[in-house]
Amino acid sequence: MNHDFVRTRIRQFLEPQLGGEPLADSDDFFALGYVNSLFAMQLVAFLEREFELTLGPADMDFDNFRTVDGLVGFVASKAPASA
Repeated sequence: MNHDFVRTRIRQFLEPQLGGEPLADSDDFFALGYVNSLFAMQLVAFLEREFELTLGPADMDFDNFRTVDGLVGFVASKAPASA
């Protein structure tokens, strides 16, 4: 899976939540108050739909979902090798 593509799509999804504020790929957007737990569920649905993933309870480690870098790494680890 192309990390640049994944990063771009994740940033596009997050953009409306950021209100035009800059966000580094390593910034914890939950701790910074940009998103909430309801948005976390929307984020999971986006990842499943956008990257054709099936996520289960074992995947719900909050550390995977706090930063753009974490999300990119998580998607890369879950994506089929041929993707």
